[in-house]
Amino acid sequence: MSVAVITGSAGLIGSEATRYFAAKGMHVVGIDNDMRKYFFGPEASTEWMRKHLEATIPDYQHFSIDIRDHAAILELFKRFRKEISLVIHTAAQPSHDWAAREPLTDFSVNATGTLNVLEATRQLCPEAPFIFTSTNKVYGDSPNELPLVEQESRWELDKTHKFAEHGITEEQSIDDSLHSIFGASKVAADVMVQEYGQYFGLKTACFRAGCLTGPNHSGAQLHGFLAYLMKCNVTRTRYTVFGYKGKQVRDNLHSADLVRAFDRFFQSPRSGAVYNIGGSRFSNCSMLEAIAMAQQISGREMNWQYGDENRKGDHIWWVSDIRKFQSHYPGYALQFDSLAILREIHDRNHERWKDSSRVVHA
Repeated sequence: MSVAVITGSAGLIGSEATRYFAAKGMHVVGIDNDMRKYFFGPEASTEWMRKHLEATIPDYQHFSIDIRDHAAILELFKRFRKEISLVIHTAAQPSHDWAAREPLTDFSVNATGTLNVLEATRQLCPEAPFIFTSTNKVYGDSPNELPLVEQESRWELDKTHKFAEHGITEEQSIDDSLHSIFGASKVAADVMVQEYGQYFGLKTACFRAGCLTGPNHSGAQLHGFLAYLMKCNVTRTRYTVFGYKGKQVRDNLHSADLVRAFDRFFQSPRSGAVYNIGGSRFSNCSMLEAIAMAQQISGREMNWQYGDENRKGDHIWWVSDIRKFQSHYPGYALQFDSLAILREIHDRNHERWKDSSRVVHA
């Protein structure tokens, strides 16, 4: 049986990929040691998703391995060797706020962990496409130098700029900018994934994502924008908006739309590919607009406050131009816009959130 190795398999993208490729008949080997609980606390633990995957996917095999443990990763890959036909690497420390607390941990997870999985792939299953979930934070805060115009509910790019119609392309520079510690560790991983494609000839792709989201997200204050926003609305927890007048714009990509892009690459891989991937002009919103949508969906007023200080290195406006990927894989289109994503997050989770809130406050 064809094996797909998926790191971070109980996380947002990993769990989506696990279900998707298992449904296609692949044997999924998941690697996830619930570091998210360490990063963001018990409320962000992915244990509930691990249990769900094990209970609902008969052929799913879960391994609680730390991707920083080179020997353990290599041993696991040796166990399956040439049966491995796909590697999807989603495991990461995902918050630029948290990274500043423990830079060594952040870099060892994001950079060294990626290198460990790459090297195991090169040694033991070099024909398997290697898909890496990168981030738009590799561009640092250079997008903040774009000519932005303040509107009533959002910042918007000047209509005369070349990125205005479709969003930011891969030609945006990653140099001469403030990346945040997280962004720097992801740059290191991103470049190494490219290098294993260009230098060693592996079939690798870096998907530089905007805000990845969906109903499986264990959202926390420091990571998981839409999921955490919706959770706060349902549980009446105060939400803090950081800076930029609440008008900062994010494009939002449903995990299912991203995994369908992974599959397209898997079917026709390239070496050292780099793609901006996100909600594009189809799915984006500002913080103020997201709050309004959450209130509309739940029927509850949002309990939120504003903090004048923005997050260091944060983007004021980000919309991904995904046309490069679409030119390589014609017919790919997004299915979920921001409102649909928020509605699904609410509908799939509101009872679970209410129950957990009752337990906490009992």
